[in-house]
Amino acid sequence: MRRILPCIVILAAAFVSACAKGKVDHTPPPAVVKVSTPLSRKVIDWDDYVGQFVAVDSVDVRPRVSGYLQSVAFKDGDVVRKGQLLFVIDPRPYQAILDQAKGQEARAQASLTNARTELERGKKLFAGSAISEQAYDALVATERQATADLAAAQATVRTAALNVSFTQVTAPVSGRISDRRISPGNLVTADSTILTNIANLNPIRFAFTGSEALYLKYQRANSDGSRETSRTAANPVEIRLQDEPTYRWKGHMEFVDNVLDTGSGTIRARALVDNPDNFLTPGMFGHMRLLGSGAYMALLIPDQAVVTDQTRQVVYVVDASGKVSQKPVTLGPLTGGLRVIRSGLAANDRVIVEGVQRARPGAKVNAQTTKIADTPSAADAGGLITPPAGSATLVDSGH
Repeated sequence: MRRILPCIVILAAAFVSACAKGKVDHTPPPAVVKVSTPLSRKVIDWDDYVGQFVAVDSVDVRPRVSGYLQSVAFKDGDVVRKGQLLFVIDPRPYQAILDQAKGQEARAQASLTNARTELERGKKLFAGSAISEQAYDALVATERQATADLAAAQATVRTAALNVSFTQVTAPVSGRISDRRISPGNLVTADSTILTNIANLNPIRFAFTGSEALYLKYQRANSDGSRETSRTAANPVEIRLQDEPTYRWKGHMEFVDNVLDTGSGTIRARALVDNPDNFLTPGMFGHMRLLGSGAYMALLIPDQAVVTDQTRQVVYVVDASGKVSQKPVTLGPLTGGLRVIRSGLAANDRVIVEGVQRARPGAKVNAQTTKIADTPSAADAGGLITPPAGSATLVDSGH
């Protein structure tokens, strides 16, 4: 114990001597971050919607006469053309009524011929004062009644013939037919029994709803002419299906409703899409993008470089001396992992794109220059993006 004490005294004296010569620096080195100027690229805004395909024409095929179904002239799911025979209802009762009507027509024709002959003879007799005026008037009335009877008989024949033709049920529109709902031998009722359904598939409609904010955006763009497509009646749209990576289906806007739904704050709209191979089917869901702007130059940075500071979005920039500062920014949509910056950032700002969690406003950092990779557009890749409120849903390269 006595030997250890002198050693401790010697070490303490050495430490005090070292401190007297110079202070120990405990300041950590500057944090290492990577910085880059924003990527400048021409982009186009697109607004994204989820909707459903619906047929332009969808018709429930019903019989126009009652009777027993005799035969079916199509296969379930066939593509049929307008006027093609689909069903045959037993025509014999209606044919018998037609034959009876034709007999009545022939009888009325014979009565009219006889009445006209009698009238011609009566004219000569009346001119020679061989018959009274009353008798002559009776002949005129008989001829007129016979003419009316013939017209009624002819109308009955046309009605009966029409009913006979209605026993052959034909396709009212072209399209893909559903299955038969009634088998041969069953009784069908005029204008009541549904025999099948036909849906027209080319072209086909894409129905969707849009928010009031986007509706207002389009209305203001149309009023000031700021949007290139606002001068055309048919704004282009592109659609992709649930299992497709790209927007391969092309079409144009066809209809926007005249009122907004007060419950949901949305408005109904439709686009018309070409479907030459009948691949698209009513009821199918898809993602549609509608052109939201013309091509414009935008500044883009990686989305992870944006920091949420309470109620605002900021990015960290580094000046020439290595000092960090904040810049509030207004965000736009995403494109390929890059965020469009609407305002608040200059093209020559050095933005911290990596290591932002190690930076603090007012502190100095060791800034290493890098370059933002120009990744493919999310719209080209078919990616779905959730935008900030009031902005476009996604953007695409302006090529």
